[in-house]
Amino acid sequence: MPDPIAEAGHPSIGGIRLCFGGNVFGWTLDRDASFAILDAFYEVGGRMIDSAEGYSSWIPGNKGGESETIIGEWMESRGVRKDMLIATKTGMGGPPYALKPDKVAAAMEGSLERLRTDYVDLYYAHRDDKTTPLDEVISGYDDLVKSGKARELGASNYTVERLGAVTKLADRMGMTPFTVLQPEFNLVSRGEYQGPLQALSVDRDIAVLPYYGLAAGFLSGKFRKPEDWAGSSRAHALDKFAGYGGFDVLAVMDSIAAETGATLAQIALAWLNAQPAIAAPIVSATKQEQLADLLGAASLELSAEQVARLDAALPGSA
Repeated sequence: MPDPIAEAGHPSIGGIRLCFGGNVFGWTLDRDASFAILDAFYEVGGRMIDSAEGYSSWIPGNKGGESETIIGEWMESRGVRKDMLIATKTGMGGPPYALKPDKVAAAMEGSLERLRTDYVDLYYAHRDDKTTPLDEVISGYDDLVKSGKARELGASNYTVERLGAVTKLADRMGMTPFTVLQPEFNLVSRGEYQGPLQALSVDRDIAVLPYYGLAAGFLSGKFRKPEDWAGSSRAHALDKFAGYGGFDVLAVMDSIAAETGATLAQIALAWLNAQPAIAAPIVSATKQEQLADLLGAASLELSAEQVARLDAALPGSA
């Protein structure tokens, strides 16, 4: 199938239009379980993994870097580094001055050590840093490319104003711009990306790899009423997605599932892959059967009419 990232001059994501979200490694998956799911992902052609230096610092006893460490050990033990596209980030949470050049350089060295490699394919600013002047952010990230430690640069969770500013300034400085964007974007949470940010991505030829593609599991269809997620650790997020008009979206997805035989998760991800500038959604799985379900999205092609129905499914979107 055509690879939109490669066609746009960005690194190829490999055989399937899915990027595996590595936040589960060292959190809901231990080392052995992580290796098993990574083996399965690799066997079906998965070639891109997304991580961050901060994964999974939110777990008691963890300090961050656990995900990168597991990915590095897996790649080394399998001898597959040259096959894989590895994305990681610095600046989780957006602390002040996190994107100062010296801090970015130090963060990169830590990530490379944990990943057991001498370069990453994609290096993100995890959150915008409004305390560090943009010219310093640009020069620090540009140094990573010039040194060969990063092959491409990305911005995660940036507004259209800030992404526009940083890309224009990089052009004026003659330095490497951010050419990849990682926003929250799914069928029920569209506002952060759809509109001006999407238009900028198309105009600037920025490849977009959205996270939360299944809206914390809401778009899998297993949550049909608030009682279904009462007491869940995801309750707050699921309340949010339901409040956005999620049940209206599920109704349209149900009708398309009946037409295609696809699962709701596959439909949600196939809709993302049909959107302008989307290179591939970021997805995670903790079980082999979950991974098999998600992989079905890579080969599912919705009709233009089905995409249009999903586009209009969210109240106020038509």
